[in-house]
Amino acid sequence: MVTRLLVPLVATIVIEWGVLLFLGERRRKVLYGSVVINVLTNVPLNLYAVCVSNGLSTAVVGELLVVVVEALCYRWLVDEWRQAWIYSLLCNAISFLTGELFVLISLLFTY
Repeated sequence: MVTRLLVPLVATIVIEWGVLLFLGERRRKVLYGSVVINVLTNVPLNLYAVCVSNGLSTAVVGELLVVVVEALCYRWLVDEWRQAWIYSLLCNAISFLTGELFVLISLLFTY
């Protein structure tokens, strides 16, 4: 169970740090804040997926909820709402799509 929570969390943190750095973010409070934000959102989302439902619709609805929560959290770390939404949307879209790509690749190599 720990692996099913820790691997996605670490992958998400690495991917989202990469996105933030690509977007030019260098403030430590934002970069380290993103780690805290991801612990607060990624772990509960993956717990729900592991324990209750692991369907695509659950993932999409969960990700939309995470985008809203993370935008609110990023707003405490950055100066404007627009930047908070951009960070949340891009970070979550790229990490979600990367995760789905890895699932697809693993399925292709399984068969």
